[in-house]
Amino acid sequence: MDAYSWFRRSISKLKNTSLPSIDTHKSQELIKEEESQFYGITDQLIEFVKSLSIETFKNFSLPDEGADGGGNDGNVRQDLSDWQEKHAILVLSKVKELSQLRFRLCPHYLKEREFWTIYFSLARSYIIEYELRAVRLEKLKNISTENGTVSNTSAYEMALKADIDEESENLAATDGEKK
Repeated sequence: MDAYSWFRRSISKLKNTSLPSIDTHKSQELIKEEESQFYGITDQLIEFVKSLSIETFKNFSLPDEGADGGGNDGNVRQDLSDWQEKHAILVLSKVKELSQLRFRLCPHYLKEREFWTIYFSLARSYIIEYELRAVRLEKLKNISTENGTVSNTSAYEMALKADIDEESENLAATDGEKK
């Protein structure tokens, strides 16, 4: 083996094992941004969450849970849907103020379950459309698997298709009204 071929192989190995390129980094950021958008983490929500205070949570009146004490030991996973759980994780990672509030409030003043019940009640107007879209998407997935057709499309693509179909229906309805 001559030095030139050894050098070429070494260079090609370096190219294959080098750090991720800028394009890979940008695509990862884009995926994270799309995920945040899918779970309703918008600038408006972030600003709203930053405005919450300890008093907001302490003064919020929760409905009585009945004689059972409402509880499953504060286990968030049993109280939240999959979408809400992922939303909670993302919002805690993006809004440090909420994470700090949760740390101050739980478990001294509120149970974990109560904290998230209050949060989702307060943030409802900001996140309801995203949660409904996730529910529709889940229903679409269930229907497609019930029909025996498993597709390779991602959840985001299915949601986008559902939105396009909905827009098409709206346009068709408005065209029908014009005629």
